[in-house]
Amino acid sequence: MKLTLGFSPCPNDTFIFDALIHHKIDTEGLTFEVSYDDVETLNQKALRGELDITKLSFHAFAYVANQYALLDAGSALGFGVGPLLISKNHFEGAADPQLQAPNNTLKIGIPGKYTTANFLLGIAYPHLQNKQELVFSAIESALLNEEIDLGLIIHENRFTYQDKGLTKIVDLGDYWEKLTGCAIPLGGIVINRNLDREIQLKVNRLIRKSVEFAFAHPKSGIDFIRQHAQAMEESVMYKHIELYVNKYSINLGEEGRKAVDTLFKLAQERGIIPAIQENLYI
Repeated sequence: MKLTLGFSPCPNDTFIFDALIHHKIDTEGLTFEVSYDDVETLNQKALRGELDITKLSFHAFAYVANQYALLDAGSALGFGVGPLLISKNHFEGAADPQLQAPNNTLKIGIPGKYTTANFLLGIAYPHLQNKQELVFSAIESALLNEEIDLGLIIHENRFTYQDKGLTKIVDLGDYWEKLTGCAIPLGGIVINRNLDREIQLKVNRLIRKSVEFAFAHPKSGIDFIRQHAQAMEESVMYKHIELYVNKYSINLGEEGRKAVDTLFKLAQERGIIPAIQENLYI
């Protein structure tokens, strides 16, 4: 049986899925047709219901929970892994009054409307509404060219922005952790609810095995990871993996599910996402 599978070319995802798609583990009769896309493209594909299994932002998941269920394996959660709000110009840190001023005209580059990063920005700074959607890798350049005033960065850019003379205004992951005490849920792996329950459970089991294989053989997928990471230095690739792949990627567990539930509860209370009727999990 062949299933369509979408994930990003970022090192954390290629690290997780290498063993699965290259049959380094027994895939129990399943094969996968893979799409490699940035997270916002994956979010949009999920909104259109295009894939059987996909990585997506937890923010986007709120809008497709009627069609997709969250797997316990493959998620990106953690402490100290949140998006950063950065700038080229001087702001007086997180408490700068410009950031909280109603009707301000500051232009913010965001990595996508449905990203969890944008969701957190909305909670922390509800008055920052003048947003421009950019591919995440283009945000630093837009700041340097003064096309935007602030940039919301994710992924490997958190390791490179300082080298380009850019300054952190606030770590939204730190903001979330202080607000809730939970790990920050960034992205998860979801599966179409129309697939047989047996298939859903099998896919969850296989992704868990793929993550466990990657941890046991961390160099096994290096060529595959490097191929999709393009010009990224190997040291940055492994920092990226260490940051986003952890125990929650093997199994959300009670702590991981609590973090996800907290995210959706808070978002619903603030009117950021609609109420969700379905059980989120497989």
